Amino acid sequence: MDFFAKKPTMKEQMRDTDRQLRKTGREIDRDRRELEKEEKKLEMEIKNAAKTGNKQACTVLAKQLVQIRKQKERTYAANSKITSINSQTKVMGANMKLAGAMTTATQSMTAMNKTMKPEQLSRTMQEFGKASTHMEMSEEMMSDALDDILNESGDEEEGDSIVQQVLDEIGIDISSKVSKAPSAPSKLGASSAADSEFADLEKQLAKLKS
Repeated sequence: MDFFAKKPTMKEQMRDTDRQLRKTGREIDRDRRELEKEEKKLEMEIKNAAKTGNKQACTVLAKQLVQIRKQKERTYAANSKITSINSQTKVMGANMKLAGAMTTATQSMTAMNKTMKPEQLSRTMQEFGKASTHMEMSEEMMSDALDDILNESGDEEEGDSIVQQVLDEIGIDISSKVSKAPSAPSKLGASSAADSEFADLEKQLAKLKS
């Protein structure tokens, strides 16, 4: 006996059992067909014996016929039994597969639970939340500090310098434009002179219309 021989797996055993049952079923079917042939032969012999009036032969042949028919019924019962056993075997195999799958799933979940450690995971998530909140506060404080620094009094002069640089780039001399612009009157006399010029302009327009 080879003690080191590899034991067949459950799947291989199930396959071998199914093969044996199907083989046995085929053999029973073959035996039943032989019995049916013998049954028809005896029926014919009984008819021939009855025609010749051989009562003794009829009686013997009839007893043989009864035995053959009983044996044929046994083959039907045996075949049904084999079919039932084969079905039960398949159901058992399916249940074993299901049990194996559940065992594997249980082992996987157990391993994951050992790896995950819910308490440690919860602690890590809490620490992450605290660190994230602290980072947001630090970022806000740094932004406020930068805003305070950048909004100093020198910002206005720096802004004017940037505006002038842009105007220079597009070729606009705003200083000359401002110097040529009419200045606002500073005295009441200047206002009177402007009124006088406006009156003369109206007179000239009137002459053009006439």
